[in-house]
Amino acid sequence: MEKRIVVAIDGPAGAGKSTVARQVADRMGFLYIDTGAMYRAVALWASRQGTAFDDHHNLTQLAIAADIDLQADRVFLNGEDVSRAIRTPEIAAAASRVAAVAGVRRALVEKQRAFGARQSVVMEGRDIATNVFPDAQVKIFLDASAEVRAHRRVAEAGGDPAIVAREIQDRDHRDRTRAEAPLLQAPDATYLDTSHLPPAEVVEEILRLIRARTSNGKAVTS
Repeated sequence: MEKRIVVAIDGPAGAGKSTVARQVADRMGFLYIDTGAMYRAVALWASRQGTAFDDHHNLTQLAIAADIDLQADRVFLNGEDVSRAIRTPEIAAAASRVAAVAGVRRALVEKQRAFGARQSVVMEGRDIATNVFPDAQVKIFLDASAEVRAHRRVAEAGGDPAIVAREIQDRDHRDRTRAEAPLLQAPDATYLDTSHLPPAEVVEEILRLIRARTSNGKAVTS
């Protein structure tokens, strides 16, 4: 009887998690889960509802009620395709504040675990291996220098390099110091510095780890 596999990929903003996780999921035939998109979806709904980002109670209620579905690269919120709407700089900044709310994190962790309970997944975020799936078969911590991560963000979305670098530093500080599930490397996670590695090499290394820790990508129950 085959067992579902969870590949947990954590790391700071700009480390290359999304690019690598998508490719790994595609190669393995697993579902790709961008947990950051889930927080963005809650931030978008809160913005539309006029909910203040320091209103922890109502933000938590929105997170609990949100019907979030992830299909390939599409994100659906309450049946609406919000894939483009959640990618604005304003919603990205709001998502960082929403993600710091303990009740929101607990609500979305339950939804993330539900995805992993149904099928094999590659899930990327900041607390997947430490909090969401501490028993994941494969745990990866992707990192890169702050300078490289800022350069990548500028190349992707433009902007003033100095401002982007400051935003990266601020995001790192919030992620690492928040009380609820801070960004940490799991003790048993494999550390990969992507500063000078092309995505294809990172993907191949993760695929090698998956095959080494499972039965060629298929974990089988005894």
